[in-house]
Amino acid sequence: MRRFRFDDPGFSAAFSAFVAERRGTPDAVDVVVRDVLAAVRVEGVAALLRFARDFDKVELTEATLRVGPEEIAAGAAACRPEVREAIAFAAGRIRAYHERQRPADQHFVDEAGVELGWRWTPLEAVGIYVPGGRAAYPSTVLMNAVPAAAAGVARIAMVTPPGRLQPAVLAAAQAAGVSEIWRVGGAQAVAALAYGAGPIRPVDKIVGPGNAFVTAAKRQVYGVVGIDALAGPSEIVVVADGANDPDWIAADLLSQAEHDPAAQSVLITDDAAFAGRVEAAVEAQLSALATGDDARASWREHGAVVIAPLDEAPGLVDLIAPEHVEFALDAPERLADRVRHAGAIFLGRHTPEAIGDYVAGSNHVLPTSRAARFSSGLSLYDFLKRTSIVKCSPAAFAALAPATVALAEAEGLPAHARSAAIRMGQSR
Repeated sequence: MRRFRFDDPGFSAAFSAFVAERRGTPDAVDVVVRDVLAAVRVEGVAALLRFARDFDKVELTEATLRVGPEEIAAGAAACRPEVREAIAFAAGRIRAYHERQRPADQHFVDEAGVELGWRWTPLEAVGIYVPGGRAAYPSTVLMNAVPAAAAGVARIAMVTPPGRLQPAVLAAAQAAGVSEIWRVGGAQAVAALAYGAGPIRPVDKIVGPGNAFVTAAKRQVYGVVGIDALAGPSEIVVVADGANDPDWIAADLLSQAEHDPAAQSVLITDDAAFAGRVEAAVEAQLSALATGDDARASWREHGAVVIAPLDEAPGLVDLIAPEHVEFALDAPERLADRVRHAGAIFLGRHTPEAIGDYVAGSNHVLPTSRAARFSSGLSLYDFLKRTSIVKCSPAAFAALAPATVALAEAEGLPAHARSAAIRMGQSR
């Protein structure tokens, strides 16, 4: 963990270097992924079965690749009742939040008499990647599948690494209405969704987080299919004053550190004594945390405490452009409203990031690695397409055609010019 003081002469350079440090994704990953994608594209399902044996140490056949409806139902029924209730509660809130995002079709006639507008249609088929390595992630199922279903996507195909499927994951799939589940993970799962492989039909877009291999695969298949984003290690910035309970803030910092040794947790505070208490609380909680090994590595290698006036916090947050930022303050909007670059903002002392991960209703699939500077979190819009609509009457066409011809000729595109001019009775 590194400490920075805003009033140190070298603060700007040192903090900028800290923000720019690369976390995760070794260069060799791209080479491995390229070979995996090529194998699945050429060999299809045979490659999936071989990779399951070689990478996952699981023997599968084409018949056992798909999780059947009976297994989904039995797994969901095996989920603890309180977890099933929480899943249903979360699914309802996520659905309600995302349904409010639905955009309206538009149709209007402009001053030239041209009929213009646009319409929104759902994607036909979406693939959802659900990690299965470090933990079971029913929330990932909900955050990806529920908005897709709310958008009206007809086919939602879920892939997850082979092995024992956690009851909570199957319960979440059932709650989200996902009935197509395949036992395949890693880059090979992305390839199967992009190109198709045996019984797995290709999709139009792939969403959902994964490890470095999954992320690299999504990058390489982009263009064949759409993708949501390139997920990097988790991030949180907590802006807090000395009036907070240091144990609360320490827990918030560790909530992201426990995801991955490459995750990043940053505290910004104007109270040096409070910062020391938070650091002590982090150490105390690490010793009792089941995920302590990962969290300790993350805090040690990528964590930071910044002592700075709180009025400087929005600028520092924008420099980091984090996945999550908490403002654990009274009247948090005063500072939060000045932030331009963040995936999600959590306001007040009783709004920990974990609420957003599960039940707030907003989406937890968010931009990482400073991508919040130019992108947004997953939403209903990721599962919709907008199509432009244009209709000209003869009079409207006559109003637009001369400028069309002039511009086409200026660009050296005579066929474009002719397609307008010929309707005007001109030869070109």
